[in-house]
This record gives sequence, C-alpha cells and structure tokens, in this order.
Amino acid sequence: MNDQTEKCPSNEPTPLRFIRMREVIKKTGLCKSSIYDLINKKDFPQPIHLSARSVAFIESEVEAWMADRISASRNNK
Repeated sequence: MNDQTEKCPSNEPTPLRFIRMREVIKKTGLCKSSIYDLINKKDFPQPIHLSARSVAFIESEVEAWMADRISASRNNK
C-alpha cells in the first residue's frame, strides 16, 4: 500500500487529505472551542502539526469520528 493512502471500509484506497479548522467546523457543525475541548479530552481526532503555527486534520479521521457519533446517537435511542 502507498504511504499516502489508507484503506477505507470498501477496501479501496482513499487518498489522505488534510483539512483545516474552517472545514472541520463546517463538516461537524461544532465551534472551534468545542472542537478543542474534545481534542483535549481525547474525544476528537488529534490535529497534525504542519509547521510551527499551522495544524490540520486528516479528513478520513474526522469523517470516522462523525460516523461514530451518528452510530452512538442511533444506538442510544
């Protein structure tokens, strides 16, 4: 497997993609402070440090977190 891909559930390689905080906010509907609270509690994917002042998230990890939250919500009813 290529270092820049990871396997998705359908066994097809998915290219890794970094997304910035603005896109994470749009995808999740959470505000920045809520995201950082979850990160500090280890309840959200950890950001990747791209440089001294720049971080990003791995899109597939954020999407997996979202799917887990949906599943947990559906299973608790």
